[in-house]
Amino acid sequence: MNCNNQWSWKQTIIKTTTLNPAMTCPYCEEKQYQTQKSKGEIGMLTPIVLLQLIIQMFFEVPEAIILSLFPILFILVIILYPFLVKLSSQEKYIG
Repeated sequence: MNCNNQWSWKQTIIKTTTLNPAMTCPYCEEKQYQTQKSKGEIGMLTPIVLLQLIIQMFFEVPEAIILSLFPILFILVIILYPFLVKLSSQEKYIG
């Protein structure tokens, strides 16, 4: 069961950047799994970083601006990522 304690931003980043889908809760020590809905929402962040490539394809934007946008958008995604992570005590697969 999910203990409903809010993980810190740092805890979330550390726990979710491993290859193991099971994350041990720092509060209750139970295994937690990221929900499929949460994974889908986080997947929507990827196009934000790629947005600059689309902008460059359709508009004449100087490369210096496009290159300076990449780190800004990347940092934005990293900042938002932990707030979109939702956990469950059961691992569920798409199907």
